[in-house]
Amino acid sequence: MEEKYNPEVIESKWQTNWDKSGLFKVSEYPREKKYYLLEMFPYPSGKIHMGHVRNYTIGDVVARYKRMQGFNVLHPMGWDAFGMPAENAAIANKTHPAAWTYENIDYMRKQLKRMGFSYDWDREITTCKPEYYRWEQWLFLKMYEKGDAYRKESFVNWCDSCQTVLANEQVEAGMCWRCGKQVRQKKLWQWFFRITDYAEDLLLHCDMLAGWPEKVTLMQKNWIGKSTGAQIRFPVENMDEVIPVFTTRQDTVFGATFMCLAPEHPLVIKLSKGTDQEKNVLEFIEKISLQDRSVKAMEGYEKEGVFTGAWCINPLTGRRMPVYTANFALMEYGTGAVMSVPAHDQRDFDFAKKYGLDIVIVVKPPECDLDPALMAEAYAGEGTMVNSGQFNGINNKKALDEIASFLEQKGIGEKTVSFRLRDWGISRQRYWGAPIPMVHCKSCGIVPADEKDIPILLPEDAGLLEGGQSPLSFLDYFTKTKCPKCGRDDAARETDTMDTFVESSWYFERYCSPDYTKGLFDKTAVDYWMPVDQYIGGVEHAILHLLYSRYFTRVLKDLGLVECKEPFTRLLTQGMVCKETVSCPDHGYLFPQEVIEETEKRTCSKCGHEVVVGRVEKMSKSKKNVIDPNLLLERYGADTTRLFCLFAAPPERDLEWSEQGVEGGYRFLTRVWRLVNTWIDVIGNTVPFDGEPELLEGDLRELYRKTHQTISKVTNDIENRFHFNTAISAVMELVNIIYAMDNIEDAPEKPGVIRFAVESIILLLSPIVPHFSEELWEAIGYKTSVLLSPWPVYRKEALVNDEMLIVVQVNGKLRGKFNISSDANDDAIKERALSDENAIKFIGNKQIKKVIVVKKKLVNIVI
Repeated sequence: MEEKYNPEVIESKWQTNWDKSGLFKVSEYPREKKYYLLEMFPYPSGKIHMGHVRNYTIGDVVARYKRMQGFNVLHPMGWDAFGMPAENAAIANKTHPAAWTYENIDYMRKQLKRMGFSYDWDREITTCKPEYYRWEQWLFLKMYEKGDAYRKESFVNWCDSCQTVLANEQVEAGMCWRCGKQVRQKKLWQWFFRITDYAEDLLLHCDMLAGWPEKVTLMQKNWIGKSTGAQIRFPVENMDEVIPVFTTRQDTVFGATFMCLAPEHPLVIKLSKGTDQEKNVLEFIEKISLQDRSVKAMEGYEKEGVFTGAWCINPLTGRRMPVYTANFALMEYGTGAVMSVPAHDQRDFDFAKKYGLDIVIVVKPPECDLDPALMAEAYAGEGTMVNSGQFNGINNKKALDEIASFLEQKGIGEKTVSFRLRDWGISRQRYWGAPIPMVHCKSCGIVPADEKDIPILLPEDAGLLEGGQSPLSFLDYFTKTKCPKCGRDDAARETDTMDTFVESSWYFERYCSPDYTKGLFDKTAVDYWMPVDQYIGGVEHAILHLLYSRYFTRVLKDLGLVECKEPFTRLLTQGMVCKETVSCPDHGYLFPQEVIEETEKRTCSKCGHEVVVGRVEKMSKSKKNVIDPNLLLERYGADTTRLFCLFAAPPERDLEWSEQGVEGGYRFLTRVWRLVNTWIDVIGNTVPFDGEPELLEGDLRELYRKTHQTISKVTNDIENRFHFNTAISAVMELVNIIYAMDNIEDAPEKPGVIRFAVESIILLLSPIVPHFSEELWEAIGYKTSVLLSPWPVYRKEALVNDEMLIVVQVNGKLRGKFNISSDANDDAIKERALSDENAIKFIGNKQIKKVIVVKKKLVNIVI
């Protein structure tokens, strides 16, 4: 065994060994104990960052731990390679998305292998390869056949800069999540997946995801957004049109005095056409199209609208209600129409006050009357119905169901449930994505591609156009095709590509049989491995990716392709990696390597000015507070990097970067290395002690007990809480105890007890610092990988302290300590304290007034 710990040599050695031996390869041969561990796969952005390192290290620890426990562990890795991020990055770097993506994959794969992650690389998938997306196209055809995929014209979030549609979640404060440019509303024909058909089931099962963080299931519940109420139909005056409205406050319908439609509502232009309001309405629609249309953004906007020139009729009161288009009405909620009741809704109240509209009170508070002219705000509380015809005098909460039933009896409405969730728009007007397998025919309309034509290949030699515009519609060799229905040879392929979230909604099933050529996956393999036992990734994917994955798994189940309904049994959302920002007055944010550390200050390497240290924030390239993992690997090695990521904070919390923390991790490994070197000659030719604790005495007994306690602590911390930081702390304590036993008395059991403790340290550290542990395991005489060794098991009887430490005080000051049997009574403890040599020295000839025994803790001798 080398005297000095050399991570560069050790890590290269063991990574080569693992590759040659195929240590991490796994198969579906019958095993009762399977465990599917998965981290969210990355975009091939070019380099792994510290967020990747932390995420994948957490997963690797669990995968190795489970394997040592005897589980058949599936731990795969792949690349979420399609989509706008890769395409935009390629354009910015003046290269082709295909070349950019594949080059980055090669580089990132090397980085991940250098970290020592236990991936079965034979199962690697790349979503931009035809062997992957061909089955995605096949599934689209099956969903179209079933009615789960359809096309319609709708308003969408459009980014002119990126030349594509964005999901609501990809719009942040009215700006594109990728380029930061303003997003506007645009009407386009789009392909959709009918996720709303599964809304009730997705919501119901949120309460059954016991292994998920509560904050994530709550976010999904809120996004699905179930509301129970009534749909009421308001006929338009002098037109053969009806405005359907969903409301949860049907008790207030008698107080509805005007109607508000979302600017995107299909009736807005129709109702205003030919009126003197048409110009104002069109200008308002254009203005609103440039605003952030999210619910959150609406809360901060001043309520404004424009009269459409049309009126509708309140079906219960007969009142003529002016129809407005208003910025607070959203197509994303209900039907895109709001029956406005200003007396009992603050938003409607503000709008009515601004535009001088009628306010009618229909719910009277218990203790006073309301005067519309004197009201300063809407009354939204409980009360008695007034001005509500036959429902006067009824409590408004009770009236909810009665009015809903009345609407059904009259044929003007019905009880209904509404969801905030909208169907998933998957069309993207970009090049780098999976082609949608549909054909446009002048005779037949839009028809599905023939299955024998799958995959419809994305031409990887297509030249890119300015501004991110897709070249597909300009490529005759891609667009021109025969109609699969009538055979016309002037049909055209669909040029929209699929949203990148489609690829990530089923990749975990494909990992189960990545080379399968007869379908999406081998059902036998999927039935064996699925669901994923532990999924790990960022909380930023709590809504989009996780919800879409749950939806896709339900679609696959309904098609008879999988048995499970929920794809992920347990979910861990790890915290962010954070670091302080540093900026220069002249050069803005600085990378860490651009800062010169001086004795009393830090300066900019570019100009010498003293820098400004900002707050600790998530590592980001824009603020340059990033640490390149390669620098850590070169200086400290993979194991130290892994150790720091796990020790600095529990996985669900943010991790604050600390150079001192990294150095501390390296020092600890060096200390363990020296420890093994110190004892290797003593323990080299023996076996671990595995007898009863009663056979040992003194320090050996204490070490044996502490080793079992450490095994128990580390096992519980990994198994139940993923608190790797406290697990590492426990191992550190055990190391300290062995160091304190340099002069341990010789006994026949000594070599065996020391070996047991040393072996336990190596085994417990092996999932965390695998290369380091492999080298030490080999050094103490083992010929096979430490990963093939069973996880250590603790003895319950060895965890019990059979001695207790008693502190001796004289007049409240510490004067001595002693160990005594844990079953000793107070008299025995008192007698032992009075005979303590140190205590006798301080008592001298003085009279003892009293002796206070605090059971199992201390004895205070008062003189």
